[in-house]
Amino acid sequence: MAELTPPAILVLDACVMMSGLQRRLMLALGAHGVFQPAWSERIGDEWRRNARRIWDIPAASLQADWDAMQSAFPGAMAHGADQYEQGLRYSDPKDWHVVAVAREMRERHPGSPVEILTLNLKDFNRSELRRLGLSALTPDRKLAAWWPAHETQIRRAIAELDAAEPPPGRPRLPMRERLGRERLLQLNRLLSA
Repeated sequence: MAELTPPAILVLDACVMMSGLQRRLMLALGAHGVFQPAWSERIGDEWRRNARRIWDIPAASLQADWDAMQSAFPGAMAHGADQYEQGLRYSDPKDWHVVAVAREMRERHPGSPVEILTLNLKDFNRSELRRLGLSALTPDRKLAAWWPAHETQIRRAIAELDAAEPPPGRPRLPMRERLGRERLLQLNRLLSA
C-alpha cells in the first residue's frame, strides 16, 4: 500500500487574509483537507489592524473571525517563530516573521512541504527560501496547481462563497468579476473551461 503524502502546509501571509474572498476560499480548502494552514499571532495582528484601518471593520468582528480560525485549525498557530528569524538576510526584513513561521512549521512537520502564500512575492528572496527548503507563491498559482487533483473541492468552495450573502453595504457581484478583482485569473479561466 502506498504511503499517503501529507498535505502541504501553507503559511497565509496577512495580505492574503486581507482579501475576504481569498481568506474564506483558502480556509474552506483547508477545512476540506486540501492543505494545512499556518500563521502566527503577528500575522493575525497585522491582518486585523489593516482590515480595521482600511475597511473600517469593527475590531470585535475581526477578533471573532480570528478566534473562529483558531478553533477550526488548532495546529495552525506558530508559537516560537521569533527564533527562526535568525540568519535571514535577503528577504524583506518586514516579512522575516512570515518566513520564520514557515521555518517553524517545517521543523514541526518534517515530512510535509511548507510554502508561503502571498501576493507580495518580491518581498521573499527565492534563493534564500530555496536554501531553507521553502517556497513562496501566489494564491492564484497555488489554486491552479491544485486544480487537477482538487477540482471538486475548489468548485465546491467557490460555489459556497458565491451562495453566501455579501458583506453589509456591498453589492452581490458575479463570481467571475470577484475572482478577476482578486487577481485569481488562472482560477477564473479554469472555472470557465
